[in-house]
Amino acid sequence: MLMVPKLKSKKKHKAIAVLTSGGDAPGMNAAIRAVVRYSLGQGCAVFGVQKGYSGLLDGEIHPLKASSVANIIQRGGTMLKTDRCDEFYKRTARKQAAEMLRRKGIDGLVVIGGDGSFTGANLLENETGFPTIGIPGTIDNDICETDETIGFDTAVNTAIDAIDRIRDTATSHDRTFIVEVMGASAGFIGLSVGIGGGAETIVLPEKRDSIESICKKIERGVKRGKSSSIIVVAEGPEPGLGARIGRDILKHGFPSKVCILGHTQRGGSPTAHDRLLASILGASAVAFMLGGHSNAMVGVRKNEVALIPFSKIIGKRKKLPDELLELAHALST
Repeated sequence: MLMVPKLKSKKKHKAIAVLTSGGDAPGMNAAIRAVVRYSLGQGCAVFGVQKGYSGLLDGEIHPLKASSVANIIQRGGTMLKTDRCDEFYKRTARKQAAEMLRRKGIDGLVVIGGDGSFTGANLLENETGFPTIGIPGTIDNDICETDETIGFDTAVNTAIDAIDRIRDTATSHDRTFIVEVMGASAGFIGLSVGIGGGAETIVLPEKRDSIESICKKIERGVKRGKSSSIIVVAEGPEPGLGARIGRDILKHGFPSKVCILGHTQRGGSPTAHDRLLASILGASAVAFMLGGHSNAMVGVRKNEVALIPFSKIIGKRKKLPDELLELAHALST
């Protein structure tokens, strides 16, 4: 079972700040709650930054108490709001952010987000010496060096719940349904949803089946007596992939209905798994920071909390597990 690391030594951090950046993910609130309450328990004050790096530059930084995070563990989204801040790409902006934090007596920053958010945290520390720790919060599960990211489990369960409902209609009307899930450049959601939802075909950014191959799988199912099919499609870099596949298979004589799940996968109450994961990683981030560690992300490796330097994560591409790809192929034949 995942455990928060024990504090061997304690650095004198008077106050730390926490922000969420990039796309929201279910479980971010649970992570914020853990950061706040674990910090306060260690005698360290906590500040919340509104709207990510944009709020940091605008000085939207406010003290948080234990009561500030009451009754948020079950809520989706992020109470701190989030943003994608182009201004933070500028060196002068990062210098301004560090000065802003120091003026408020803050000497550490916890960033909850994905690769882009960690890039900002890494540059902030490298250029200004301001300590940063990252917590992986993204439904895409595409952060290198961690087995899991906060929000992924909820997104997969949301999509599978939708597929279960769609299958009822598909079976009743003898139809093929194309279900488009999120995943512009990474197919972790698509792969897990496809296997868990019993899809006949899974189309991923990393592994694009040809239209002929998709049609052959549908045809094989028909010969076995199947009257309906589910095709799971990760959205890919260009919008409308599910609709394009639908038009292409129609040319081969297979009509279909397209259902785009879109941002429904980001919202909603986090699963118990995501709440627990977020709570452990939030507390662990504080424990590592108070232990003198920074410029790194807390992640999960082989069911243990690990601290991974940003330099091993940023800009790296996480591979889909070959074993799951093989399983998906075996179960769809």
